[in-house]
Amino acid sequence: MAPVIETRELSKRYRGGHLAVDGLSLTVPEGAVFGFLGPNGSGKTTTIRMLMGLIEPTSGTARVLDRPMPRAARTVLPQVGALIEGPALYGFLSGRDNLLRIDSADPTADPRTRRGRVAAALERVGLAAAAGRKAKAYSLGMKQRLGLAAALLQPRRLLVLDEPTNGLDPQGMREIRTLVRELASDGTTVFLSSHLLDEIEQVCTHAAVMAQGRLLTQGPVAELAAGARGRLTVTTPDVPDAVRVLKEQGVVILESGQERVTAEPPPAETDLAELTAALVAAGVRVRGFGVERPSLEDAFVALTGEGFDVAG
Repeated sequence: MAPVIETRELSKRYRGGHLAVDGLSLTVPEGAVFGFLGPNGSGKTTTIRMLMGLIEPTSGTARVLDRPMPRAARTVLPQVGALIEGPALYGFLSGRDNLLRIDSADPTADPRTRRGRVAAALERVGLAAAAGRKAKAYSLGMKQRLGLAAALLQPRRLLVLDEPTNGLDPQGMREIRTLVRELASDGTTVFLSSHLLDEIEQVCTHAAVMAQGRLLTQGPVAELAAGARGRLTVTTPDVPDAVRVLKEQGVVILESGQERVTAEPPPAETDLAELTAALVAAGVRVRGFGVERPSLEDAFVALTGEGFDVAG
């Protein structure tokens, strides 16, 4: 089965010499919820704009739904729902009228069922009660929801979402994640860009990590996380003593404070039981001890040697 998205050495250099995307080779399998992960400015949005035929690549190739882009844009785009860099809305129109206008511009849309489909899309993103309000009165989160509703007006083989939870409160973020899972269960491939590691980890089956325009890694989320080491955590009121004992045992300390010490897992030759015994023998009151499973954050730090804007 052909990948839904496939790029080969895709690059984009802007006037002035800035290389926004550098030799990107990406493969998105059909049916995946694919997280496109990277800090702001890493090249995610530029990549999406090339995939959607909005800008031309400087070099390399991109195929979407097994067709070359941007050459096959007229064939491909009716099968793709997209929310890129926030929705373009008419502020003087209501949320409902914005969607009616967007739907009427789609030559494949049946005008006889337009109002029903608009109502269903508004309901699905939680905007039914605000459908009659003018878009200029919407919050940023509500505008994001309306843009997502526009992408859902028709059944799509592929849904491309650029930072879809931007501006949403925690409850709204949870609702969008649930919606993405529902769409995937219906057979839609979802390509989701985000700078929020926990968002990708909670909802995505596959992911790619970008930094400074280059692809660092891609694959199933579970495999990406498993490639990193977890963290040793010790909960104790005797933090200074715990830090001293762990260092004596060859453990590298990452953070300490507030009755908690976080460290790299001990060397392979060090048994965890022996480590616990050393802490207790030194009089350290151990209230919690264990190795947390590795996360995407651990994988990113291992790949780049630097942190990441986890909280957004």
